[in-house]
Amino acid sequence: MKLRAYRPDDRLTLAELFHRTVHTVNAKDYTAQQLEVWATGQMDLDAWNQSFLEHTTVIAEANGTVLGFGDMDNTGYLDRLYVHRDFQNKGVATAILAALEQKALLAEICHFVTYASITAKPFFESRGYFVIEENIVIRSGIPLINYRMEKTCIAYDNPFVTQT
Repeated sequence: MKLRAYRPDDRLTLAELFHRTVHTVNAKDYTAQQLEVWATGQMDLDAWNQSFLEHTTVIAEANGTVLGFGDMDNTGYLDRLYVHRDFQNKGVATAILAALEQKALLAEICHFVTYASITAKPFFESRGYFVIEENIVIRSGIPLINYRMEKTCIAYDNPFVTQT
């Protein structure tokens, strides 16, 4: 597996990976109706492309196959982190998240925020994120539960904080 930066020609592949992942991996925690309003299959690829270009976006791939992707903005907000259904629990999400956090640390960002699905919550907890609050998103009248989760670097982990 190698990590690389996003390229605009990745957008369709990422949209398809997102849709398939939501409808398979997240199916254990959400109803079919919830999955359909979460990932409708009707993506504005230009808007996604613009968002990926404005954020730090990392792609994991092996042998020309995209295994997963994630993106973080310049405030430490982790917008998306999705791994192909066939590559779950193989370290892909961990590698992507570590790369995004490392790039943020280099920019002296040491507070990370994400809205994690029910499915992703245990992963983020294992990476040092804490639940701040349960959140309910309404899409097309259908409620979806997720969790606002945060992680803050502590002084000995942050090269930008001077110990006294």
